[in-house]
Order: sequence, then C-alpha cells, then structure tokens
Amino acid sequence: MPTMYQLVRKVNFKKKPHKRCPGLKSCPQVRGTVMRARIVTPRKPNSARRPVAKVILVNYKRVTAHIPGSGHNLRRFSQVLIRGKGARDLPGVRYSCIRGVFDCYGILKKTKRRSIYGVPMRDGIKRLRRKFRKF
Repeated sequence: MPTMYQLVRKVNFKKKPHKRCPGLKSCPQVRGTVMRARIVTPRKPNSARRPVAKVILVNYKRVTAHIPGSGHNLRRFSQVLIRGKGARDLPGVRYSCIRGVFDCYGILKKTKRRSIYGVPMRDGIKRLRRKFRKF
C-alpha cells in the first residue's frame, strides 16, 4: 500500500485535449485581415503551388490559411472569413478561407462542389432527385 507522500507525489493530472484549430477559440468561423498572400510548396511526396494567406484574426491571433480553388483576388488588408481544416500537405496550415464571403470572391463558372468555392445556384436550374425526375 502506498504512503501518503507517494500518493501526493504521483497525482494524475488530466491532459488537456489537443485542439486542432486553437486560433478559432471554439468558434466555427472567424473574420480576419490578410497581411500577406503568397505561394508555398507542399510536403515531400506532393508537388504543387498552393496559395496561402497570413491572416490576423479579430481575436488578435496570427494564423496561416489556405486559399482553396484556382486563382484568388486577395491582397493586403483584404477581409476574409476563416474556418478550420486547412491543406493536408502544407505544414503549419490549419485553416482555410471561405470563398464567396467578404473580399474573397467565389470561382466563376463552377458547377460542381459549389459550396466550397462560393458559387451561388444558377437561376432556373435545380437538380431533382432521381426519384422525381421526368424522362
């Protein structure tokens, strides 16, 4: 049986859970200001040119965010909305910009995966489920 001193010495502290996106502070999205937009290359097996932006959030955290899609219009002092989950193969990039909000424009002429790239639904064209289609 352990002595009192051994019990006091071996106190089991609970570990704090690891946060994937500490800059968001438990918020789904946060607004920020772009300080620098640049191109970086991914980790070893992959090869590409990925656009990223250094952003100062409204809670005064400085983060690096990935800009999804091809092409962007971001420059210094542009306002962006940041969410969690950045590019997998970019080290240190834990966030990504939401396109179609504030100064980050959506991609024109995008028909598939529109929600990621900030493209609104075209008027008159609404996809129906297979069950309700008329042939």
